[in-house]
Amino acid sequence: MILEIVKYGHPVLRKKGERIETITPEIKKLIADMFETMEASHGVGLAAQQVGVAKQLTVIDVRGVTDRPSTLEINGKPAEVASIMPLVLINPVVTPAGEPATGGEGCLSFPEIFAEITRPGTVDVSALDAKGKPISFRCGGLLARAVQHETDHLNGLLFIDRMDKKTKAELQPELDDLQAATKKVLAKK
Repeated sequence: MILEIVKYGHPVLRKKGERIETITPEIKKLIADMFETMEASHGVGLAAQQVGVAKQLTVIDVRGVTDRPSTLEINGKPAEVASIMPLVLINPVVTPAGEPATGGEGCLSFPEIFAEITRPGTVDVSALDAKGKPISFRCGGLLARAVQHETDHLNGLLFIDRMDKKTKAELQPELDDLQAATKKVLAKK
């Protein structure tokens, strides 16, 4: 089922997600619905907060992106990124492992708003997969960017929090309009 993606200004986007201790039928359905929602919206990542659920859960699939490569290492050995896609991360822990890299980012909760964001270019990730089994890997490129962007969501952080002051100031009128529109919709519910 395609879920509604909440937009900037919705309070759930600023909530730290609760840890998931058990993979229940509800969590399995949420994962399936999040993948369907992400694909329908042409995204590469989606956090539970973006569909109104404050849980430590994100889904990622970078296979469709050919102009922004990703790297993957499992147990210290290079691996095909497609081998872990589509990716479910539950209770992820992300540790910087490389030099800062700047790249373009957008967000399904911020339609039509894009900016250059600096983040570590390589990260180590440990989490549970969709079955509740531990996974760990090192990734770089777009996958590292997506993992960090989505993990930020799980902690109530948004990509606008990572923008430099000048970029955020330039985008402020659009951000204010989006926030006001969201609050107007919420007031009617």
